[in-house]
Amino acid sequence: MSTNRPFVLSIAGFDPSAGAGVLADVKTFEQHQVYGFAINTANTIQTENEFVAIQWTELDFVLQSIETLFDSYEIKVVKIGIIPSLDYLKSIVFLIKRLSPKTKIVWDTVLKSTTEFDFLTIENQNDFISILEKIELITPNYNEVLKLIPTENKLEVSIEILSKYCAVLLKGGHHPTEVGTDYLHTPNQSFRFSPKNTEIYQKHGSGCVLSAAITANLALGQELLTACKNGKNYTENFLLSNSSQLGHHYV
Repeated sequence: MSTNRPFVLSIAGFDPSAGAGVLADVKTFEQHQVYGFAINTANTIQTENEFVAIQWTELDFVLQSIETLFDSYEIKVVKIGIIPSLDYLKSIVFLIKRLSPKTKIVWDTVLKSTTEFDFLTIENQNDFISILEKIELITPNYNEVLKLIPTENKLEVSIEILSKYCAVLLKGGHHPTEVGTDYLHTPNQSFRFSPKNTEIYQKHGSGCVLSAAITANLALGQELLTACKNGKNYTENFLLSNSSQLGHHYV
């Protein structure tokens, strides 16, 4: 296999419409000229407009897949998508860091109705913090932040807590007052990314595309701030690619 491209890995769900999940991630990786691997955490039945069912992949199968790839390739960055539980996520993250401590991890915090697992107990909060400390970046939207760290709907407090442990890119797609404006929060600084074009078309899987683009940019050696800026630009072009729910990746 050619070694002139960095290797990246998506650990996420399989969406047969190819708008989200590992198929969307691999499309994004290819456009960024990184070589993308994929491991399914779940098979789904869905289209861009309808979610029908999900079937989770056994954790041991996922872990064995991770070990197999890391035994053969130097994987620069891993993107994690939909997962069924905090323990499942912890097992994946801790295994990656054991196999390759320098590999960076981006977690796209997809919290659907089937994955709104309990972060509220003290035990789970300790586990959650230990996971965040091993992750480079999480990419929640406005609603997901408040589920990750419930603070009586006080967004700033939730962000402050999360960003103590890893960088947080707050996506603006669901923000009540600043739609399309993203914020990158690190332990010491915050950065605002305004949209270049607000007249965009909504797309199924746009959050997957953004986190995959950032993953690719990090693998290409970009600093986190630059990787997020460039990832946002790529995603905006994706959103503008056509008027349907399924975007094009040739942009």
